[in-house]
Amino acid sequence: MKPFPLHKAFTFLEPGPVILVSTAGGDYPNIMTLSWTMVLDFTPRFAFLTGPWNYSCRALIKRRECVIAVPTAGMSKTVVSIGACSGAKVNKFKKFKLTPLPATCVGAPLIKECYANIECRVVDYIKKHGIFVLDAVAAWIDERRKETRLFHAIGDGRFTVDGEKISHRRIMREKLPEGV
Repeated sequence: MKPFPLHKAFTFLEPGPVILVSTAGGDYPNIMTLSWTMVLDFTPRFAFLTGPWNYSCRALIKRRECVIAVPTAGMSKTVVSIGACSGAKVNKFKKFKLTPLPATCVGAPLIKECYANIECRVVDYIKKHGIFVLDAVAAWIDERRKETRLFHAIGDGRFTVDGEKISHRRIMREKLPEGV
């Protein structure tokens, strides 16, 4: 082993899937790109990090709801481009030719082009750290989609793409919640 720059240590832990978060509340629905997400337990409860530097933050605080949309690797250039512009200046659904679909439990739209969509309600906002804690209230998947590989931010402008999956379900059987 050799020393590694401490300020880059997060690049080992960051690679969760890159997601899109849709919100409602302005003149049009908005989308932001995020890579800092976490699963908190099997209820399902999630968290992600954002703050006032993102236009969507105000809608998250005010409306206390959103949709987490899970794009595939084939959408990576569009997803990164969505994160490189502000919803305060542009309707991202129109600019990136994405299709908003009505959600069943929240006002924010699903994103048709994404592999999965999770409707969520904000249950906590830890302002000091910019962490939103969310409870999922509905989930959707497009099982007809051929591309299902997700992509993950390393944190330095590079990304990894899912590859081969390995299963150790038999070993973990007693630790997995029923139905998973």
